[in-house]
Amino acid sequence: MDAGTGHVGQDRVDFGQTEPHTVLFHEPGSSSVWVGGRGKVYLFDFPEGKNASVRTVNIGSTKGSCLDKRDCENYITLLERRSEGLLACGTNARHPSCWNLVNDTVVPLGEMRGYAPFSPDENSLVLFEGDEVYSTIRKQEYNGKIPRFRRIRGESELYTSDTVMQNPQFIKATIVHQDQAYDDKIYYFFREDNPDKNPEAPLNVSRVAQLCRGDQGGESSLSVSKWNTFLKAMLVCSDAATNKNFNRLQDVFLLPDPSGQWRDTRVYGVFSNPWNYSAVCVYSLGDIDKVFRTSSLKGYHSSLPNPRPGKCLPDQQPIPTETFQVADRHPEVAQRVEPMGPLKTPLFHSKYHYQKVVVHRMQASHGETYHVLYLTTDRGTIHKVVEPGEQEHSFIFNIMEIQPFRRAAAIQTMSLDAERRKLYVSSQWEVSQVPLDLCEVYGGGCHGCLMSRDPYCGWDQGRCVSIYSSQRSVLQSINPVEPHKECPNPKPDKAPLQKVSLAPNSRYYLSCPMESRHATYSWRHKENVEQSCEPGHQSPNCILFIENLTAQQYGHYFCEAQEGSYFREAQHWQLLPEDGIMAEHLLGHACALAASLWLGVLPTLTLGLLVH
Repeated sequence: MDAGTGHVGQDRVDFGQTEPHTVLFHEPGSSSVWVGGRGKVYLFDFPEGKNASVRTVNIGSTKGSCLDKRDCENYITLLERRSEGLLACGTNARHPSCWNLVNDTVVPLGEMRGYAPFSPDENSLVLFEGDEVYSTIRKQEYNGKIPRFRRIRGESELYTSDTVMQNPQFIKATIVHQDQAYDDKIYYFFREDNPDKNPEAPLNVSRVAQLCRGDQGGESSLSVSKWNTFLKAMLVCSDAATNKNFNRLQDVFLLPDPSGQWRDTRVYGVFSNPWNYSAVCVYSLGDIDKVFRTSSLKGYHSSLPNPRPGKCLPDQQPIPTETFQVADRHPEVAQRVEPMGPLKTPLFHSKYHYQKVVVHRMQASHGETYHVLYLTTDRGTIHKVVEPGEQEHSFIFNIMEIQPFRRAAAIQTMSLDAERRKLYVSSQWEVSQVPLDLCEVYGGGCHGCLMSRDPYCGWDQGRCVSIYSSQRSVLQSINPVEPHKECPNPKPDKAPLQKVSLAPNSRYYLSCPMESRHATYSWRHKENVEQSCEPGHQSPNCILFIENLTAQQYGHYFCEAQEGSYFREAQHWQLLPEDGIMAEHLLGHACALAASLWLGVLPTLTLGLLVH
């Protein structure tokens, strides 16, 4: 792979128009990405080692009468693989409808309420499981304003009671196959208005809800069409040591356990607080399940009826009316769901405002497992954060910031393909494929490669390479504090000497790319440190300005990077009195900023420093 700019065009493709709302569908292992936009579906193809391409399938709105121009559009909001083709559903000029895409042929399926919203701005979630379909989308445009979680296709249509959620914003839904089929659960994650109206209380509360997949509705006229097994619990994400609370759930990613144990599925939640700082908390499905099975109900002080609320019954037995009534009046369990780990604290918290997360479980070349988080920021970049999977007392490192687009823009969707080891992201302008193993961007030889602490990368035959591209085992460090000590050469190479001749009294600057955001960079002249740039420095370069060049300021300048016991000479310049070489020569070299790195990758600082 080329680390210069030549490779960029292969991995990013423009829509050709702005797409204010997109939905992305990708099947793991495929090189294709479907994106639903305004009146069309795009099919992007990213074949390995070849240029990407795009085709479009037009699905315009079928309704002629509409109140204003925006209402006339057909915003595609759902793409899902069904046995007969690709199901595409959209707003269709406020008449939600679906189409089937088979080999570029569009087959209209007519109006299908619950599959697409009336407006693309509406919060909507649709979950498919076999022949069953679950949806949070209202079916009536002008009544039915209260959001509900429904089964819209399956044994019987059910919906949540109108009193069990307060203005919910749905984030994620999943079906969990438990030990007994009748015990299979639907879990969905959402945030809602806080019922506590105390001025000091947070506005939002983050929740997980459970439903029994086999729920048949109730026995009475009031419960026959409602979910009878609904319960909800609060998700806690707070750090008692720093008294920081993160109440607003932004996104959820479920990472199944490799052994297939459903209880060990890890639930990664991204939360924010009113100042838009973020935290990541990790829960287990086993802990969530235990809370629903064992907790008392908030505000309910009598003995619980039998069967207890939320319990799934075998053989399609209906839930007794008394059990339903207690759960309907007291839908929240008293016990809260806390993060995994002995301290029950966030995995980390950060000053950045994270919005989406995906997690890749990978094995480094020495066999150790890592969980690598990819988090989107509100600046349209992606942070790559490494969580060691098995080590105790190990570091969490934010090792890289990726700019995935040519044109900086908010990230609308992000999908992980663990099989092909790619991320697919879309903005309103373009779709980009980002490799997980970006290793060519790390400078500084073996030391720089290992100091990056990137588990996808290792040192092999004089290059920083992807562990997947080498047939042999590559050199990787398992020492997170001093990884450079694994390198064959004890000291990093000295920087090559660069000379420039300048006239007395000239103004100029020297620029040193801060390739590691973990290190302190200093410009040294003779024995004096002229400029120092700490981790967290706002610019990607450590710049030394010299206002007025005097005789004492000619000579050697060294840019030195220091991180713990690691020391590297990053640049070496000699400023000489002018002897015919033009002063612009300096600008050609010293101002060569590191912005040309492919995908605009900037390694960033440790999360410990991001936080403080």
